[in-house]
Amino acid sequence: MWVLRGLRNGVVTTRWPAKPDPYADEWRGPATVLDGGRGTAGERGTAGERGTADRLDQLCPTGAIDQREDGGVTLDQGKCICCGRCVTARPELFGWARGPASGALTRGGLVVPEIAETDEDLAQMRASLRGRTRALGRSVHLRHVDAGSDGSEEWELQALLNPVYDVHRLGVFFTASPRHADVLIVTGAGTRGMAEPLRLTYQGMPDPKIVIAAGTDAVSGGLLADSYATRGGIGEILPVDVWVPGSPPSPFSLLHALLLGLGRLPDRQSAEVTP
Repeated sequence: MWVLRGLRNGVVTTRWPAKPDPYADEWRGPATVLDGGRGTAGERGTAGERGTADRLDQLCPTGAIDQREDGGVTLDQGKCICCGRCVTARPELFGWARGPASGALTRGGLVVPEIAETDEDLAQMRASLRGRTRALGRSVHLRHVDAGSDGSEEWELQALLNPVYDVHRLGVFFTASPRHADVLIVTGAGTRGMAEPLRLTYQGMPDPKIVIAAGTDAVSGGLLADSYATRGGIGEILPVDVWVPGSPPSPFSLLHALLLGLGRLPDRQSAEVTP
């Protein structure tokens, strides 16, 4: 039965990133700002004219939306929990990013429209990261730590091991020991009780090593940011090399983050935007 099923289905493993994958390109990412957030002042009006409920900065439960003094709007994808309230309320201003390229090498790189960062700074950061990871070669071991996740990111990480994504084909393997790990991928909001275990895990990893904050909770703390039990993401605990938004991020986004951290992809590839 299994032999016949295998012959009928053929090879199901994606060829991404070596070859384009329509499924990856159509994957819905975090919310984004359409048309660069320009020309919104006239539509928005003042709080007194449209009421407090219509203020853009109050549409998001995590405070990801910010109204600039020039009348434009910025959205921090690192705080976006993908609830869609902004897209539903103001579809002419907010839409969904598409594709796997959601990760960034800097925390500020998750703010859209993008905050101005010089090409020299980004090139220097990429060169530094590439220099650190060059010694890893083509065989990389990954250690995952749950620092207060709701479990959704873990499902996506587990999917990397199935026949569709097959992270082993890229030379990436999970390990149970930080002593054997090259990459530390952290999920969860960074609970205060996990701060010391995270530090010990990081200290137990050999150099060179990279840290990936996977998911909105790990990036910014999400809905539980700066509460009595959690911090504002893991950036307050560990030095983060790659920031991956999403609640949760897709397996393709996690693959992109891994390859980005290993210097096998350019930073922040352009992603399609749809209303």
